[in-house]
Amino acid sequence: MAESGRTRSKMRISFLITRGVAGVALLAGALLAQAQAPAVFRGTITAIEGGTLTVKSDAGDLRQVGVPSTAAVLRVAPGAKDLSAAETIQFSDLASGDRVLIRLDSGATGPTAQALRVVAIKQSDLSIKQQKDREDWQRRGVGGLVKSVDAQAGVIVLTSGSGAAAKTVTVNTTKATILKRYAPDSVRFDAAQPAPISAIHTGDQLRARGTKNSDGTAIAAEEVVSGSFRNISGTIVSIDTAGSTLVIKDLATKKPVTIHITADAQMRRLPDRMAQALAARLKGTAGGGAGGWGSAVQPPSAGGPPAQGSGGQGQWGGAGGQGGGAGSRGGGGQGQWGSAGQAGGGGQWGGGGQGASGGQGGQSSGQGRAGDPEQMLSRAPAIQLGDLQKGEAVMVVSTEGATEVTAITLLAGVEPLLEAPAASRDLLANWSVGANTPDVAQ
Repeated sequence: MAESGRTRSKMRISFLITRGVAGVALLAGALLAQAQAPAVFRGTITAIEGGTLTVKSDAGDLRQVGVPSTAAVLRVAPGAKDLSAAETIQFSDLASGDRVLIRLDSGATGPTAQALRVVAIKQSDLSIKQQKDREDWQRRGVGGLVKSVDAQAGVIVLTSGSGAAAKTVTVNTTKATILKRYAPDSVRFDAAQPAPISAIHTGDQLRARGTKNSDGTAIAAEEVVSGSFRNISGTIVSIDTAGSTLVIKDLATKKPVTIHITADAQMRRLPDRMAQALAARLKGTAGGGAGGWGSAVQPPSAGGPPAQGSGGQGQWGGAGGQGGGAGSRGGGGQGQWGSAGQAGGGGQWGGGGQGASGGQGGQSSGQGRAGDPEQMLSRAPAIQLGDLQKGEAVMVVSTEGATEVTAITLLAGVEPLLEAPAASRDLLANWSVGANTPDVAQ
């Protein structure tokens, strides 16, 4: 009996020791987690209430941070590499949309984290820089499909353009060239991550900016962004507007593919005459005459003045022709302090982002210049999923996947283009990467 009592006593002591050790371990873990909590984070202000900021961090979570009167609040220009030129501002100068780098007070107590220092890039400053970046990508950028990669030499060869406008471009990189790779499910520049040249493969889509030679056939690249995507042509089997999906029968594989449509997807419809004329160009049979482009005719810029030049009479250009339509949307937008180390395409902390540009084009007439098929696609009217119909043909650039993908660009009204399928696929791929990198607003 006494032995049984001693046994129970030992078991009770053992249990208490075990529970105590577990408690100490849990406490140590909590203290360690607290010690490892980041003292600095970056994000975008989403709300300001009293002396508290609500910030969406670059990791995607929402954080509330109190900013006491003792905290330093500084403003820097986009692309600043240090705080040597920082300007002291008031807390009241901060606004939603501003990018902030916040250093937390590790000694603060209470339910809300407290800031020691807030370094801000104003949204208005970002917008100005992003516009300059977009213009720079337009002026000094090239894009196309990767034909070959020599990783040891740092040389990438592209095929740029489509049909008669196709050409080869050599992209020369150095150790100083910034190389990025699109995320698997998007062509948003702000989601691109650093990647070595060895990650680039034949058939990838690629954009580069830098110093071009006189005829644009070679570029000394300062920045390169690339990605792998799938090109699909097919007829619509079903549409689910509520679920933002459609199913198409792939003309190549003869199998159904489910296409997910997100808010980032570009969707446009070619007018009949534009599709016919574009198909003729891709097949190399375009000439002058009504309803097409002459040998030196392009659609007038959206809402802009008539272009001067020579060419045949037709819908887009030539004597009395009409053009316009929806303006394109493009990249740039909210710059981010990301792992790539470039803000909006050129600063220390950033990744880039997106914003809106363009607008509605009006009517324009007159003589045009040589057309760029990819620019023509960008001027085609934008559509929504509900505008599509069962049985019509579409062409899609999407994320990779066998039976289920996410659309990046979708083009309807493409029946004439399917008569030149290879050239049409190259055209759509080139347009897709050109319309979603920083040189054109999304």
